[in-house]
Amino acid sequence: MDSEDMTLMQDGQDDGLVGEWETEPSDASETITSAIRDYVETPFTIAIVDVFTLQTSAFIHRDANSLSPAIDLIRAGFLSHVPVSPSVAISLRTLEHFRLLRLRKPSFSVEAYVKVICDSYKVPYKRRWRTVLADAFDTYLAILRQVEQRVNAALSRSTSNWRILNSCPPCTYELEDEPSLPFTRMYVLDGGNSAKRMAGLGGRERGDTRTYTESDYILPRDFVHSFANEVRPRHSQAADPVAGVSNIKEEEDAHPEDLMMQVMSSDCSKNWKAAADEEKKRMWSVFDETGIFVSACRHGLLLWVTDMVSSGELAKYPLAIISNVIDVLGERTLGAYDIGCGFQSTIRASRLGDAFERQKCRMCVDAFHGYAHNYLCQTKNHPNGIVGAGIEDFGTIERFFSASNAIAPVIRYASSYRRHVFLDLFFKQWDEDKYLNLGTMIYNNYKQALDILSTESIALDEAKRSLDIQEGDLKTWRQEEIEYFAHLGKETEWDVHAMTYVELLLKLRDAESQAQSASARFLSTTPMDYQFISSTGTQPYSSDMTATRKLETQCRYSAERLATIQQDVVSMEVKMGITNRWQPSSPEYQATMKYMSNYQYQRALDNLQRLVVQRLFELQRLNISQTAYKMRTHISKSLQTRCHAIQNAVKTYNAAAAALSPPRPQLDWSKVSHYSFLEEFNLLRDTRQDVREKMWAKPAIRAVIRQWLRIERAKEEIERCNVEIRRLHTAIIDEDSLFTQCLASLAAEHVIEHVAVYEYCSRRRLINMQIHSLPGFSGSNSAGIRKGSRGRTTEDIALSSSDEVEHDDDAAPAVDEVEELTQDIGTLIEYLSDLTLYR
Repeated sequence: MDSEDMTLMQDGQDDGLVGEWETEPSDASETITSAIRDYVETPFTIAIVDVFTLQTSAFIHRDANSLSPAIDLIRAGFLSHVPVSPSVAISLRTLEHFRLLRLRKPSFSVEAYVKVICDSYKVPYKRRWRTVLADAFDTYLAILRQVEQRVNAALSRSTSNWRILNSCPPCTYELEDEPSLPFTRMYVLDGGNSAKRMAGLGGRERGDTRTYTESDYILPRDFVHSFANEVRPRHSQAADPVAGVSNIKEEEDAHPEDLMMQVMSSDCSKNWKAAADEEKKRMWSVFDETGIFVSACRHGLLLWVTDMVSSGELAKYPLAIISNVIDVLGERTLGAYDIGCGFQSTIRASRLGDAFERQKCRMCVDAFHGYAHNYLCQTKNHPNGIVGAGIEDFGTIERFFSASNAIAPVIRYASSYRRHVFLDLFFKQWDEDKYLNLGTMIYNNYKQALDILSTESIALDEAKRSLDIQEGDLKTWRQEEIEYFAHLGKETEWDVHAMTYVELLLKLRDAESQAQSASARFLSTTPMDYQFISSTGTQPYSSDMTATRKLETQCRYSAERLATIQQDVVSMEVKMGITNRWQPSSPEYQATMKYMSNYQYQRALDNLQRLVVQRLFELQRLNISQTAYKMRTHISKSLQTRCHAIQNAVKTYNAAAAALSPPRPQLDWSKVSHYSFLEEFNLLRDTRQDVREKMWAKPAIRAVIRQWLRIERAKEEIERCNVEIRRLHTAIIDEDSLFTQCLASLAAEHVIEHVAVYEYCSRRRLINMQIHSLPGFSGSNSAGIRKGSRGRTTEDIALSSSDEVEHDDDAAPAVDEVEELTQDIGTLIEYLSDLTLYR
């Protein structure tokens, strides 16, 4: 391939055309018209690039109906990088080959492909050829997108949110008379910063300024930004350094679950980057898009994606997705987020809160990050403890980002348009791979649940017999554990008004003392032989004027503070109906003081108890043999952070213990840090709730509870898998019937979309056949009927296939292929019926 030859080919044609223009200058208009007509009908030779044939030129035929050379090139199987006066063309097979390579290897760049072509042609690489291929590839993708839109329109799949509502049949293809699941859909969301893009110098965009708006994955920036002011600044929710809980006032209309989430999030969410202050989520100005925020269903198929623009994981990104979840997915959804405990409070505080509650939606944390949250949070938000979550780990997004890291080098310096184009390609291929893997995924989940039931059920029965416990005991103890941690560290009930009144009396006594002392100090500066001196006179104590003024200021401030406190005391007495001010000898005063004398000590001890008990329970998970290395590392780092909090709690406790009369013994941090069992923490006997006496706190009982929860989740997983595989089964049969009818209709009408629809249907049918050849179904052995539709059976498919053959022998698979599909389904059901013997 020689670029000079390519240019000369076109130059020669231009020279000939110009020569004809100059033959009859007297009648220029007729000459131009005649030349254009002759040029349009004249075939031409053009330099080409074809990695399969390695040809350097091609002869392009033309006719009187040709509109432009670009159309003639497409008909010949080539595409140029420019629409007018092309000098070089690239074969469609070469472009399609590059597209397939990009789908399977996202890091494979245009430059690398051009170098491969140059090596194949045995010519040196030149940078301008990269631009030629990149522009041609853009045009090729635009054509494919138009074809895809027409195919979707022919299949009636161009309605709003069609992909969200239909792309994952196990999630969306609800059937008549199927069992009701606790959660209609389960999804996960998280942000990643690998898909960054460099900003233009000085904020300027050069060259390609197009905007890609054809993806139904990426949410518009304006829509996302509309949630920017939904979250109040975090500094308004100051945390109590002693109790370790939020100081948020419990408003009358506050949701009780929201208050609980605020308490938990003050401990665990604040340690995550995603839960940091908005001011801390700024990003270097060198980047425009700083990553993407992704949501996907539990099977891995994507829902919505947002660009993170010049920031970290701001709350507006997940809120925009939650808004679509509420509007599109409907009620009883379960979402997982690494800070789901605190984000649920954020949702309730936003304008989405009412709809979120009304539709009975909820958030949780994924299994991997959940073990790094404190134990109080785990009792409420870890999937192992959520009824209806099954054995789902909600780790889909982590696997997605692991795969999408490959595309990061290619889009880092791309234009915004091409970044979105390449991301959209990656999203579509990811979904296609996940759809192909649906049968395997459900089958593996089902097998894993069966293994749990077959192995751990026996161990659970033996443990219950040896410990003489019943199923009801486990449920009771589990609920007691949740309630214990929910109330751990909370103050005992006391008359808050009495405490406030006594505190005011103490402040009043202190203010009176300070006012008297300040007044005495100020009066002591008055000279014994004081005489009034006018402003024109000389003051004999001018050297002490500065000190005197300071004393006078202190005296005035003390008097004003005393007057303010006296006013507060009188107001409290009026409200409480106290006619005689409480004195230190009053019974009410003494009882309140007795409580308050132990108040700081008890708060410090309760906080220390909370941190130590949580640490010990989290260590139990660290010591489980099945815990993987990465999980151990993750939990260990979290425990190191928790140890700093325990150190501070020990210091606070020692200070409070020393202030008691008589003083309580001091704690040694080196001993506390090495506690392995609750029995070693003798100080727990002084707490208001001695956890050592609880049955659920004993190591053997806790192990049994963990097994019981695991078995319960496995039963839920089997129930969900039975529903999902039947949905998938029915969706495949219905889709095949739809393809048959659509292809027959298009063939009868002889429309141009028939070829594209047939190719799509053929590829989709191959994928569906692979799904049904995998054993993974143990529910009903018959296809269902989708809600709101008549439904179809295999007989319908065979009948419609026979009718279609009369129209077009190549339009649809033969009847024996349909029978093969039915036979595979039957084999699948028979195989899985044998698996039930394991249960």
